[in-house]
Amino acid sequence: MPEAAARPRGTVLAFDFGEKRIGVAVGDRQLRQAHPLTTIDAEASNARFAAIAALIAEWQPDSLVVGQPLALDGTPHAMTARCARFANQLRGRFGLVVEHADERLTSADAAARLRAAGHGARQARRHLDAVAAQLILQGHFDATAEGDHAARWAVVKESSRAGRDAGRERANDETDQMDGRGVSE
Repeated sequence: MPEAAARPRGTVLAFDFGEKRIGVAVGDRQLRQAHPLTTIDAEASNARFAAIAALIAEWQPDSLVVGQPLALDGTPHAMTARCARFANQLRGRFGLVVEHADERLTSADAAARLRAAGHGARQARRHLDAVAAQLILQGHFDATAEGDHAARWAVVKESSRAGRDAGRERANDETDQMDGRGVSE
């Protein structure tokens, strides 16, 4: 039976880009689990990219994911272009694959999760962007898993079809052999 294609392995860093802060999450592509990592709280571009360079050196990711902000109806807005520019800068500076992931409502979801976990407003604010980055990365893993599932299902269906066809061939061969044995009528 053909083996399903191996799931890509490696560490992924994800970013919830903001003009004042950048939330960062880390995850493992094979396990498909994302975790909040940190928040880069710097407005100066040099300081932001120095912090990102340190994280890339520490975590050695295979790829990066940047949240893509869109309006609720899916249309781009001013922040969408800023995030695209940030993604291009990451790609240019670090030479890594940079993917985009839908980030609609991740900050609101992160705030609700932090409140539900008992974090007060001040404490939640410190973790909000990192948790939003976690949700962006987890959403990316979940969305790409659906594609993996479809690919695995196609392999299973093809394997089943091949097995079924082989079974029919064996049955036909056995019938032909029985006919050739001189079974009397």
